[in-house]
Amino acid sequence: MTLREDAINLHRMLKGKIEIRSRVSLGNTAEEQGTLGLIYTPGVAYVALEIGKNKKFVYDYTSRWNNVAIICDGTRVLGLGNIGPEAALPIMEGKSVLFKALGDINAIPLCIDSQDKEEIIRFVKMIQPNFGAINIEDIESPKVLEIVEELTKELSIPVFHDDQHGTAIITLAALINALKLVKKELGKVRVIISGSGSAGYGIFKILQAAGCKDIIVTDTKGAIFDGRIDIDNQNPYKMEISINTNFRKMSGTLTEVIRKSDVFIGVSGKSSILNKQMIESMNKNAIVFALSNPDPEIIPNKALEYGATIVATGRSDFSNQINNAVVFPSVFRALLDLRANNLSEFMLVSVARAIASIVEDIHLRNDYIIPKVDDPRILPIVTKTIKRMLRKHIKKTILSGHIEN
Repeated sequence: MTLREDAINLHRMLKGKIEIRSRVSLGNTAEEQGTLGLIYTPGVAYVALEIGKNKKFVYDYTSRWNNVAIICDGTRVLGLGNIGPEAALPIMEGKSVLFKALGDINAIPLCIDSQDKEEIIRFVKMIQPNFGAINIEDIESPKVLEIVEELTKELSIPVFHDDQHGTAIITLAALINALKLVKKELGKVRVIISGSGSAGYGIFKILQAAGCKDIIVTDTKGAIFDGRIDIDNQNPYKMEISINTNFRKMSGTLTEVIRKSDVFIGVSGKSSILNKQMIESMNKNAIVFALSNPDPEIIPNKALEYGATIVATGRSDFSNQINNAVVFPSVFRALLDLRANNLSEFMLVSVARAIASIVEDIHLRNDYIIPKVDDPRILPIVTKTIKRMLRKHIKKTILSGHIEN
């Protein structure tokens, strides 16, 4: 049987990959003092009144502390495009399984029937009381960047976007280790990012924060640079990319700007856009991260044949899987446990470095630059890193407050 047939048959048999289970047994339902009388009326009224007096008790008396909402409108699902919220649901259910298996988190898919930015923002704000964190997933760019930015300002709980934050973290982690192997420095390499959507924007931001100075981002019209006539305030995120990258103001297609580069990172969603000539035009010991799913920008064995030294994709059937599944369960676990609000760019960099450090130098190989999704060392090191960075942030805030006073 084919992969398609196997996948469809499994989903038909399961009729859904997640379910709700009770954590209590009802016991003697006839007695007022039995379990039913405690978890529901009349006993639960006392709990509700306590929360009414102090909303913080909701984290102690309900499952909010461990609940995450996965918000999707179905406009940019995997590499499949705008296929709608119903079609997105099996993917979000799969993500819920990963949340539970890797982080013991209750992640609820909420695939909503609206593609309007303001409606999505309003919806998330309205459901906030039920959740300890929000995961934004598979919404088209630049709309999704605006949604994340607005929600980050307005919500009291963390907002994490898989492409903008998760993919960026794991890409930097993999790049740190790949550069070690080829003996190059992040501050001295030229990086080409193909794709200026949410993943491309997130990767540009984290690389810049980590000290990468020579970045060129390309879109369907070629290299992005300050002054390109079609880039304006209509898309402030692309404008930000244009101002902060490509200091030589190189123009031209991906084929032209990839010459003499050290690193290629593909997140455009377009498959098979790299060829022999392009790989050969890169500098010696080139690193190629062909991350578009389900079909990468180039098949790994071809990239290696054409001269790349280290190749990674987003797929599990090739070596070096750069997948945000390595990141999001542990980051959310830490955010929930610490009741943190949001992650700064420098926190993301610290998490990436921590994940990179899991692969010790003695084990580092061209085909092993990143830990596996289920590596048990990820969760404790991510939690420890976020906790340390939060303490630094709090200390800095207190000190700056004293200075201002």
